[in-house]
Amino acid sequence: MMPTTEAILDALRPVQDPELQKSLVELNMIRNVAVDDGQVSFTLVLTTPACPLKEFIVEDCEKAVKTLPGVASVAVEVTAETPQQKSSLPDQQGIDQVKNILAVSSGKGGVGKSTVAVNLAVSLAQVGAKVGLLDADIYGPNAPIMMGLKDGNVVVRDGTGGQQELEPAFNHGVKLVSMGFLIDRDQPVVWRGPMLNGIIRQFLYQVQWGELDYLIVDMPPGTGDAQLTMAQAVPMAGVVIVTTPQDVALSDARRGLKMFEQLNVRVLGIVENMSYFVPPDMPDKTYDIFGSGGGAKAAEALGVPLLGCVPLEMPVREGGDAGKPIVLSQPGSASAEALTKISQQVAAKISVAALT
Repeated sequence: MMPTTEAILDALRPVQDPELQKSLVELNMIRNVAVDDGQVSFTLVLTTPACPLKEFIVEDCEKAVKTLPGVASVAVEVTAETPQQKSSLPDQQGIDQVKNILAVSSGKGGVGKSTVAVNLAVSLAQVGAKVGLLDADIYGPNAPIMMGLKDGNVVVRDGTGGQQELEPAFNHGVKLVSMGFLIDRDQPVVWRGPMLNGIIRQFLYQVQWGELDYLIVDMPPGTGDAQLTMAQAVPMAGVVIVTTPQDVALSDARRGLKMFEQLNVRVLGIVENMSYFVPPDMPDKTYDIFGSGGGAKAAEALGVPLLGCVPLEMPVREGGDAGKPIVLSQPGSASAEALTKISQQVAAKISVAALT
């Protein structure tokens, strides 16, 4: 006798989403169940295409169904539906069709915040997520160079209600808007706070972002107008704090983290960048140029997760200058693997926050 659809769902009911700790069946993550001459097939709908535990979940599902009599094989089609983040403040205005807005921030400059933001965006796009990158570092807009779009442009088009909107540039699977597209390469941006706030709001609401699972915002360093504008304007899925292991950077990172907590923005965790140096001619050796263990100590003291440690490797800099991020140019490198795992953790945490 062949198992029924109800029997298959009952067999899958004990299998849980590891992050949400709820049954896949109860979460409506098992769909399109079919049985044909002992061959069972169904669709597993994850909460993010970057799910870090996808293989384990599929394996658990296959094992559960194979316990039923009459089952000869199990075929699992894996897709994803990223949940929409909820607004935490009444005055916040979401962006149409944008599900989750993630800020990447740092307490001080020079810690590799933009490098982390760009690689997170590209890594999420590689697994099938719809991703946008907003370069909110108005005074130092470097994202176009890192994304291979230093000669790119944004196009002004008529939007809804007769309002003009920007059409973002596109490369590596990521939509990008940056001040770097609107000024000459060597032109400084000499603006006061209100002008900065205005352009960030335009980048949020007057851009044809389309449907996005994640809009990653590369914030300027520090604790100023841009951070306040973002926290007050849009419902944010969370913020990732980037630092290096040295005490000077960690001190500023702690201030930035506390600022977001005061603004009721969820801190998803800390990324320790430039954790150690890997010489290209001696890949088995490592040097703690900026100290060691600082990110882990800060994360423990502040009660937030350490999302990962990214080593300092020459290909990271080379990829940024050439416009091909390390997760694309050398995906097997230690830096790329660390950044990919960080993107998976961030995506998982965003989904959990949206569904709980």
